[in-house]
Amino acid sequence: TGLTSKEFKALLPAFVETYQSTSANDKTLAGRKRKRHLGGGRRGVLATGEQKLLFILVYQKTYPLQVVIGELFGLSQSGANQWIHRLLPVLRDALTPLGVRPEREGPRFAHTERQQAEPRDYIIDGTERRRQRPQEPEKQALHYSGKKKAHSDKNVVIINTQSKRVAYLSPTYPGKTHDKKVADREQIAYPRQALLYKDTGFQGYEPQVQAAYQPKKSRAVKN
Repeated sequence: TGLTSKEFKALLPAFVETYQSTSANDKTLAGRKRKRHLGGGRRGVLATGEQKLLFILVYQKTYPLQVVIGELFGLSQSGANQWIHRLLPVLRDALTPLGVRPEREGPRFAHTERQQAEPRDYIIDGTERRRQRPQEPEKQALHYSGKKKAHSDKNVVIINTQSKRVAYLSPTYPGKTHDKKVADREQIAYPRQALLYKDTGFQGYEPQVQAAYQPKKSRAVKN
């Protein structure tokens, strides 16, 4: 899940409260009117708050095919799809009051409130995760990543070097998109006196920061 046991337990109460406050008692997960009272009938697979939170965190962390995560949790592909769409907004809303959600708007990143004693030292990086192969040939080519040798989606993230907190998360792009192109397009504004560490995927990316550091490519030793 990417969380420690302590972090999971800290998130659980807010997640359960958000789920209960947004659940319609007279409708099923699929949005149809209930024929039984809430709690009646056979007990569902994701019956507890812990199971629901674990399910959606595993999905967010690994982004597996729906049929795969369904197999892991004893759900059909359609059931997994319904739970994913039901729980993603719940997780998002549960994280908001905890102050741990990353900024999603590049120009606003400079004004994002930092955690106490958190320095302005950041790492920017491009992350890819596998996705189901699109059926349309044009989208197949767009999402095919030569780096991963698979169809993927991409996001650019900015992580605080000390707290390890994801401070910024870009919109999702096709896996073929270059890291620098995403960063340029999102027009990310940085806090004053920020230090930024970047890899060669951001060659030529020169935002307004106090200093930017990029490792030099090592030359292969010839025999």
